[in-house]
Amino acid sequence: MHNEFSNAERAEVLTQALPYIKKYTGKIVVVKYGGNAMINEDLKKQVMEDIVLLWLIGVKVVLVHGGGPEISELMDKLGKKPEFVDGLRVTDQETIDIVQMVLAGKVNKSLVNKLEMNGGKAMGISGMDGMLIEAKIKDERLGFVGEITNIHINPVTDLLEKGYIPVISTVGCDKEGNSYNINGDTAAAYIAGALGAERLIMMTDIEGILKDKDNPDTLIPYITVEDAAKLYEDKIISGGMIPKVKCCVDAIKKGVKNVVIMDGRVPHSILMELLTDEGAGTMVTGGSK
Repeated sequence: MHNEFSNAERAEVLTQALPYIKKYTGKIVVVKYGGNAMINEDLKKQVMEDIVLLWLIGVKVVLVHGGGPEISELMDKLGKKPEFVDGLRVTDQETIDIVQMVLAGKVNKSLVNKLEMNGGKAMGISGMDGMLIEAKIKDERLGFVGEITNIHINPVTDLLEKGYIPVISTVGCDKEGNSYNINGDTAAAYIAGALGAERLIMMTDIEGILKDKDNPDTLIPYITVEDAAKLYEDKIISGGMIPKVKCCVDAIKKGVKNVVIMDGRVPHSILMELLTDEGAGTMVTGGSK
């Protein structure tokens, strides 16, 4: 397969990427990573390669990750049945301990390790480190599910200044020493906002926002915050996309230039989004068209 591209074609591809490399060098890009792109080992390897490549060309990449399937898997092994209230996972003391072990431990360190193996310089932290994500109880019925009250961004900016790729697990805490399970998309939006990021990339399990959710050809490539409100009304944004798009809008209101919802199952989708004319997924921006 190594003859698929001639050297001239490779050089051409790199030349075409140059304006984009210029645009993002020295800028902050936050990547929210989870779902299927995280379960499939081949895809995981490609995402790590993409992040290291961006880091090598001078992009300040911040990786925010979830780990829902791994949490469920360990709960299964421990014989703990998940409980839900209105579709949200109830998190008692034992469950928050599991969440902390899996997210801040296993998942976080394995991602750091993979970035290092690909030639990156990464440092893993949780939202509890330096009280990065301060939170409070969202709803008594849900136990230790947190609502973010404050972001103390210094741990992340310190790592970026020292040339690391910060890898952040979404566990929060309060001043009383309680830990909280924090929604990964929300955490990514708040962190990207606090950093004034150039872009937030939300990797999901669908192509982006679709006019017809069953037809991938109806992808909407670009919407503004105003468009989003209308798409809610018209029920085009529905189900699981509602909280995702709300996070995009929140991120823009908090100072992120633009947000992209894209399909993490497509190989090298991050590079396609940042370094090509085509882009990938749906971009949400604050401006008018």
